[in-house]
Amino acid sequence: MGMLDEKVAIITGATSGIGRRTAQLIVEEGARVVFTGRRQQEGETLAHELGGKSRFIAADATLEEDWQRVVAQTLAAYGRIDALFNNAGGPAPTGSITSIPVDGFDRAMALLVRSVMLGMKHVAPTMMQQRSGSIVNNGSIAAHLAGYSSSMVYSAAKAAVKQLSKCAAMELGEYCVRVNSVSPGAIATGIVPKALGVEIGQADRLADRMREISAKVQPIPRAGLPEDIAQCVAWLVSDRSSFVNGIDIVVDGGMIGGRMYSPHQKGLRALQASFRTQ
Repeated sequence: MGMLDEKVAIITGATSGIGRRTAQLIVEEGARVVFTGRRQQEGETLAHELGGKSRFIAADATLEEDWQRVVAQTLAAYGRIDALFNNAGGPAPTGSITSIPVDGFDRAMALLVRSVMLGMKHVAPTMMQQRSGSIVNNGSIAAHLAGYSSSMVYSAAKAAVKQLSKCAAMELGEYCVRVNSVSPGAIATGIVPKALGVEIGQADRLADRMREISAKVQPIPRAGLPEDIAQCVAWLVSDRSSFVNGIDIVVDGGMIGGRMYSPHQKGLRALQASFRTQ
């Protein structure tokens, strides 16, 4: 038996990276999954891989009419919604506050924040009526500390997601519906290359290169993987976390826990040596 047997989940942005691995894991754990994305071919390929317990709906998570369609089709097929993973995301404008383009800012906020609001808005009535359900919103360690994203806009958007999740949790918890967020650290996906201007298809293929780059940026000496986030999400949408509501779980190998020990000690030794020469 899986920990998600017979549950029905919706996952956005599931055609690559974290969303794709989460869809795979949730099906492995026994759930039926409706997943969305804007890339038709990649979505159909994943649906074929996952088999009869999944269905792909091409949809844009920033559009309310697409959310209405996704929820309606999910209810028509399965009669209930037990879980939502608001995962759809992407890069935001980089550079100085003095040069951020307004249209780029608005697009990023729509993709990173409006999509989360719309997802919660449209699954909440069903979950409230059921008096059960779990919503997980994908955040970032960039929501916790400045300088942990290539984009200050991305950081601000993820901070909004973190707070919006808590606000919704306080309301929906009264209906036995839980809302939490997960904040990934340096996960080996194509999102950083995308933010730096690499074409989408090529950026996804650079995940292995990102694994090499991010292997030493936190105390645990390996890169974060989509699997790490998928496991956390699967637990949060399961009944095993039934008393967990309104929190953000950081999954970053200790990156924002403090200064890394060995470089810190090396710096102290260098400082100590400089004192001896005075």
